[in-house]
Amino acid sequence: MNAYNFFKYFHSGFRYIVIILVLAAIIGALSGWFGKKQYTEGNRKLNLFAMISVHTQFLLGLILYFLSPFVQFNSTTMKTPDVRYWTVEHITMMLFAIVLITIGHAKSKRITLPEGKHRAIAIFYTLAFIVVAVAIVQSQRPFFGVTH
Repeated sequence: MNAYNFFKYFHSGFRYIVIILVLAAIIGALSGWFGKKQYTEGNRKLNLFAMISVHTQFLLGLILYFLSPFVQFNSTTMKTPDVRYWTVEHITMMLFAIVLITIGHAKSKRITLPEGKHRAIAIFYTLAFIVVAVAIVQSQRPFFGVTH
């Protein structure tokens, strides 16, 4: 197994951890926001671990970006849909999702009321999750399963 295949499978498999943590954070935030619940240490840690997992996934993806045969910088990059997607669109959408999660986490830390903390996480993490889901759908690869 070469480095490209290793990181491709690692990145593809690690997404399940990311999805589980981000969805758990969203569900917890929505429950806290609409249920007017306290913002607990457990909420804080879950939101932090979700953010860390997303950042870790991005770092894995960045390594993969420089190893991938689909990432190309030449005169046909923008004319070839698969190459354009992997060279420009995928990384841009994922970076945007990470920025949303990071902003949401930072905002929740600055807000004092529990309802506001939950609201910030719910909104920003949900928007980021939608961006990630759209990016995966655009790849024309299955949402579940290991990338080939």
